Amino acid sequence: MLTRTLSKTIKQIDKTFPVLLVTGPRQVGKTTLLEMSADGERNYVTLDDIQQRELARSDPALFLQSHKTPLTIDEVQYAPELFSAIKIIVDREKKNGLFWLTGSQKFHLMRGITESLAGRVAIVDLLGFSQAEIEGRSGQDEAFLPTPEWVEQTGADIKQPKALQDVYERIWAGAFPRLVQNADMPRDIFYKSYVQTYIHRDVRDIVNITDDVAFHRFLATVAARTGQLLNYSDIARDVDIEHKTAKAWLSVLETSGLVYLLQPYHSNVTKRIIKTPKLYFLDTGLCSYLTQWPTAASLEAGAMSGAFLETFMFSEILKSYWHHGKTPHLYFYRDTDQREIDLVIEMGDALYPVEFKKTANPTKQSTRQFHLLEKLGKKVGHGAVICFVEKPVPLTQEATAIPVGYL
Repeated sequence: MLTRTLSKTIKQIDKTFPVLLVTGPRQVGKTTLLEMSADGERNYVTLDDIQQRELARSDPALFLQSHKTPLTIDEVQYAPELFSAIKIIVDREKKNGLFWLTGSQKFHLMRGITESLAGRVAIVDLLGFSQAEIEGRSGQDEAFLPTPEWVEQTGADIKQPKALQDVYERIWAGAFPRLVQNADMPRDIFYKSYVQTYIHRDVRDIVNITDDVAFHRFLATVAARTGQLLNYSDIARDVDIEHKTAKAWLSVLETSGLVYLLQPYHSNVTKRIIKTPKLYFLDTGLCSYLTQWPTAASLEAGAMSGAFLETFMFSEILKSYWHHGKTPHLYFYRDTDQREIDLVIEMGDALYPVEFKKTANPTKQSTRQFHLLEKLGKKVGHGAVICFVEKPVPLTQEATAIPVGYL
């Protein structure tokens, strides 16, 4: 069983908050994570069970009498009526670690949580396995930041560089625990079942879908745009649905933790920066399945090779924050002259520029846009080009080429 980075944070939260909520897509291991993180006996109930769900909805007080604390409630989004009843118990008991909750529909969860449990709940996000977790580096102390100190600390745990083929095998396979931990699991069968069982069903719980074929075409269309600027009109046209339908369906994918909309960095200093977000599919295996790449080799050699590598690198950086229980301030930069920086990390009073490149021989030209951040009114921190170098290589005094295997 692979150790999850978030386990350490959960044990800390258990001692300081009465309620913990773990959110994330279906099948990323939320329940297993909580089982591994529990120091003692905890009662457990899942609201995937229809009878339990109906009781939780119709009589939340009786439901909570039937399941004593400390209690783990799985898929709690199915019964938002529970939140007010949980608040009563929390305020009465005045103990930490009373309730651990999981949920895979963040929008509905946040609405209920903010109304009833504000100040009483700690919220963390979980995705599929990170590269560090798969390689046994889950104890890595810090989330990604392209400073010389982070590079040196991380490099001490790296045994050998990542080959191009190995990275694309991981991209193509994805990060869902059942695939990572079971080499005999047929990838395509897993993803076919995942799309039919979870995505279609969960979306129906939120919006009315009358055309499953159109929705599946929508999923494939969105997957084909990973790493690109979001354009609802283009998606709606290609799927032959209304603009508002495309927006509603994408919102569901976002709140389900399947896609991430990276916002552009902007300030009042300049008006020449675009306001359109960038779209990333957070699991590259699911994305490659939906876009019908039959093998890792065909994906690496194909037209979307660069977009998938960028998506993989971005999702690994996002995981490094979420799996440490941190909220990252991640952006990209793009102005009206089409000048772009793939990722901008805001930390304190500094902006750290990052480029994603499919190369083993980066040059300082890869950092040529980093100076654009100087006009945004903040200090510019050490930058990075993440690529296929075998070891860190200084490109300029202010930027380093970092191996993809360090993520």
